[in-house]
Amino acid sequence: MTADRPAAPGGSRSGPRSGSRAELIADTALALLVERGMRGLTHRAVDEAAGLPLGSTSNHARTRAALLKAAVRRLAEREARVLTPEEMPPLSGGPDRPSAGGTATGGTAAGGTATGGTAAGGTAASRTAAGGTGTDPIGALADTLALALHRSLTMQRDLLIARYELALEATRRPELREFYDAAGRGFRKPLEAMMASVGSTEPRRHARSLTAWCEGLMFGCAAGADHADVPGRAELRTGFEELLRGMVPISPGGAGNTRSC
Repeated sequence: MTADRPAAPGGSRSGPRSGSRAELIADTALALLVERGMRGLTHRAVDEAAGLPLGSTSNHARTRAALLKAAVRRLAEREARVLTPEEMPPLSGGPDRPSAGGTATGGTAAGGTATGGTAAGGTAASRTAAGGTGTDPIGALADTLALALHRSLTMQRDLLIARYELALEATRRPELREFYDAAGRGFRKPLEAMMASVGSTEPRRHARSLTAWCEGLMFGCAAGADHADVPGRAELRTGFEELLRGMVPISPGGAGNTRSC
């Protein structure tokens, strides 16, 4: 990778191969944010880095605000694929899973193909082996959240940097702030549903606390003092389980934090 041309989005470990020109433009914009920062993101720079004829990005996104919104939209799409549908925990009372567009770690993700999930140890069988059985919903949720966060920290660190660039820019642009916040709400709602499914009496507040814990870890590992000391999946699972068991009330029978029938 050279200093003046970011890696092609389709060839990076965190970037899926773009299937359309719109996706290519948005993926390239995200790559430029990582490589050069907000000041390095221009329509011309996207054209050059993506190998497109000059003017292509301007035809797709007429203004800088439109280009930034396209980047936010694409970021949310890629972060939402941190887990496959099969890896998402079922909600209480049936096989329904949280809707697409919302992983459980506050807006993080990647490597969410069936093959990638298996390679990362994210199959249902491996979750059971790790302690996330159907008889222990807290353990199952902790394992799922740990898998998602670990993938974000190890496979999508570039996307985290791009997200921080966009978040800072949103503080200066009201039109981007509203768009950025709307994308973020798509991640919070599924987590609230998961918390309710394991017995949380305050799923909204607990989801917010879990999100804050995840955000702190992500910033520390992507841009802070822990960038060279990313926790492993087992350590993350322990942290999630400690938090979850402190939030969910013990059942009347006293059997840990399992819910009574």
